[in-house]
Amino acid sequence: MDVAYIIDLLRKDDVTLTPGLSTREITEVEDRYDIHFPPDLRELLMNVLPIGKSFIPWRDTSPQRMGVIWERLNWPLEGMIFDVEQNIFWPSEWGERPTDLQEAVDICKREFLRVPKLIPIYGHRYIPEQPCEEGNPVFSVYQTDIIVYGESLQEYFKQEFGEKTYEQIDFEAVKTVRFWSDLCS
Repeated sequence: MDVAYIIDLLRKDDVTLTPGLSTREITEVEDRYDIHFPPDLRELLMNVLPIGKSFIPWRDTSPQRMGVIWERLNWPLEGMIFDVEQNIFWPSEWGERPTDLQEAVDICKREFLRVPKLIPIYGHRYIPEQPCEEGNPVFSVYQTDIIVYGESLQEYFKQEFGEKTYEQIDFEAVKTVRFWSDLCS
């Protein structure tokens, strides 16, 4: 991954960049939110921390900002619950859908804890924490309407900041991520 290239893309779009997170700060964020940054996201965040414009304020520990981060981490679950309650979302691997709505929501919550966590990057764009390796795809997540928005973190930034069109995504090169890849439309 070319961190300097990503930083240049962010600067061209007038994204406010602050110094990267230290190793200690990365560990604190991961512990605080029970997540693990994949290596490429970790590398980027240790070089530069974009703020504002829907980026995640990982360094800010004010109660308000921490609440925003928790909301963003829970966004995929909230979307799944909405689609279980309001739509026909029910993956076959969850077994037969209960007729009781609360029981269905409880199963959804339990199953959500078993899939790779999604880490917010920007807006409703997320990268899976697993596999914990470089090159995970970036997903656009809106309820269970999930699409690939980049073959990797760097390719995602090209797409998000105008260096590449959606049609140029190489879907054949996209790594399969347990559960989430199955939801991609």
